[in-house]
Amino acid sequence: MDADPVAQDVSADRPVGVAIVDDHPVVIDGVRAWLACEPRLRVLATGDDPDQVLADAPDADVVLLDLRLHGRMVIDKLAELSAAGRRVVVYSEHTDPATMLAALDAGAAAFLAKHEGREHCVATVLAAASDRPYVPPALAGAMVGDPRPDRPALSDKEREALLLWFQSMSKASVARRMRISEHTVKQYVDRARIKYTRAGRPAATKAALLARAIEDGLVRPEEIGIYRSQAAADRPTP
Repeated sequence: MDADPVAQDVSADRPVGVAIVDDHPVVIDGVRAWLACEPRLRVLATGDDPDQVLADAPDADVVLLDLRLHGRMVIDKLAELSAAGRRVVVYSEHTDPATMLAALDAGAAAFLAKHEGREHCVATVLAAASDRPYVPPALAGAMVGDPRPDRPALSDKEREALLLWFQSMSKASVARRMRISEHTVKQYVDRARIKYTRAGRPAATKAALLARAIEDGLVRPEEIGIYRSQAAADRPTP
C-alpha cells in the first residue's frame, strides 16, 4: 500500500502537537479520543479559553478551535491567532458557506464540520500541520455549484499553478512540476489573488484562495487528492 502522502510531510521526529479549544467537555473528550488513535498526533492541552490553552501548550503545531465559545462567534480571536502564525483548524457546527468562507478569510488553515467523523478530523489536522489545504465534504458541498457573476477569469497556467500549489509543500515543488521558475509560480499565484481582489472577493490566505477556486468551479474537490498524491511522489529525496 502506498504511504499516506500527507504523512510524508509531517516530521517523523515527533508527533504533531494539537491544542483543542471548545466549551463543551463532551466534544473535547470525543476529539481527544479520535486523535489518540493516530500515533502521528498528540493532544498537548484542552480547554475553553484560547489564551489559557495556548499558554499551557505554546508549542502546539495546530489549534483545533470551536468557532463559537460561550455564546459568541470568535472570528476575531481566529484572526488574531492566525496573524500570530498559528495554524488554526476551525471545528464548528456553523456550516453555512458565508461562515466557512469568513473563517478562511480570517486565516483558518481549514474548516471542519462537527458532524464529520474521525477520519476527516485526523486528515484535516495532519494536512494543516504540513501547511496543506484539505477539503472535507461539508466544505466541498458548500462551495461547489455556487455560481457567481464576479468569478474571475484565470488562465490555464494560473489554474494549473494554483491546483499544484494547493497540494504541494512549496512553490518550488510546483516550479519543478511545471518546469518553470519559482518566481513565475509566484507570479501566477499573485495574479490570481489580484483578480479576486479586483472582483471584490479577496483571498489573502492559501485556504481562502482554495475555497474561492472551488466555489467558482476552477478547481474540483476530487482533483485535490489526485494532485496531493502526485506532488508527494515528485518531491526529491533529501
